[in-house]
Amino acid sequence: MTEIITGLNLSPLEILTLLSALALVVARWLPAAARPRGTIVAGAVFLLSAISLCVTGLRWQLLPVLAGAIVAAPFAFSPLVRSRARRARWWLALPGSAVCACLILTGSLTAWAFPVPVFPVPSGSFAVGTRVLQWTDPDRPETFTADPRDRRTVVAQLWYPATNGPDVPRAQYLGRTEDEARTVAEALASGVGLPGFLLDSVPRARTHAIPDAPVAGGRFPIVLFSPGSSGVRTQNTAWAEELASHGYVVAALDHPYDSAAVVLADGRTITTATVSTGDRDEDDRLADDWAAIRAADLSFTLTRLEGLGGDPLAGHLDTSRVAATGHSMGGAAALQAARRDHRFDAVIDLDGYPRGPLSPALEQPTLALTQAITPATDPRYLPRLTEVLARGTATNYRLTIPGAAHLTFTDGPLYLPPVPSIVGSLGRVESPRVVAEATLGFLDSVLRKGSGDLAGLLSGYGELRVIRPGSGR
Repeated sequence: MTEIITGLNLSPLEILTLLSALALVVARWLPAAARPRGTIVAGAVFLLSAISLCVTGLRWQLLPVLAGAIVAAPFAFSPLVRSRARRARWWLALPGSAVCACLILTGSLTAWAFPVPVFPVPSGSFAVGTRVLQWTDPDRPETFTADPRDRRTVVAQLWYPATNGPDVPRAQYLGRTEDEARTVAEALASGVGLPGFLLDSVPRARTHAIPDAPVAGGRFPIVLFSPGSSGVRTQNTAWAEELASHGYVVAALDHPYDSAAVVLADGRTITTATVSTGDRDEDDRLADDWAAIRAADLSFTLTRLEGLGGDPLAGHLDTSRVAATGHSMGGAAALQAARRDHRFDAVIDLDGYPRGPLSPALEQPTLALTQAITPATDPRYLPRLTEVLARGTATNYRLTIPGAAHLTFTDGPLYLPPVPSIVGSLGRVESPRVVAEATLGFLDSVLRKGSGDLAGLLSGYGELRVIRPGSGR
């Protein structure tokens, strides 16, 4: 599909279709001398652009545009082909023209609300490569199935610093292929109760990463990432690409039977089996168990990365500098993984409610980013999060970002309707920038001994609370 114009969320071909459709509606109101030429030009342009769209891929958002133009066309062309035809009286024609114009404008509005996501250009000095790996843990049974021979499988997508090469196609968003991307998009929509067609623009997106690009020279810190409940490994692609461009290797996981849809190397698709019961205590117990499984997945992935032999990335991973990160349930998993596994040197929790036991205490520096706190926020959230951070033996940070919602910390603002309660009020450009800059500053400080004034840097992004060792005792 042709490039989407940022801000308008329409390709040039879609814009041409929309404008020619509006011109057909307006043609009925042109002076008699200009009407024939205007109608013919508008009709020809609309017909050619509409046919081209159908060939290259028509989004559902453009259907109202086509409908409005098709309804308007007979009234625009009728006076040109029937010598005695007269235009209807203006007060009779006006309602029809208004309806057609509303249909066309509705198409542009839905295209703005549900766009093809346009990913921000990574700001670092490295190009970004990406690849997908899959491992099976022979020592862990798959607890989501009844087959005792089934073993836990993890799918990881890596974004890494790469060398600049020829201009080649960028990676598909949401999957390795368009079919996989559509499977994942439909599962994500189904998971939140939306019709699948509402997100059919998302798989059309291309990211900035190059599949299997040559790795840049050097050894790079590792950032492991666990997505939110029913989330997928690609849900934070913009964030991962930004970190990779600054010299980090980001490994984001799919958790089978927990992620919305996981397409395995053999073609099988595993959908989520984590379902809420409606009973608060039971759901808390289940969430604790699911977070523990995810934490084990993070540690297992790190073990595999440590022993990565015969792979282009082998020798480029600095396994002595590793961060555990995650969003929502994934943030809870990152906290658990760090408590259990001291190979992790830092933790980032993106708006995740801590799950499981509070001991042993965290020993790694931790950054917890939270959405704006409102009366609708779970009253247990901040006290629980603060207690976890206060028990830690390192200096920890809790940063509340004004205008942020739960999905602000994902790619959601790039392709969901800009409703503040859903994606926050920071906007499609500002949301990924704020999250990436705050987390990158923390990682640079902790893993690379960067900024000496980390608190000053973080406080520029929101309301910061610095929690030092012993402050919770």
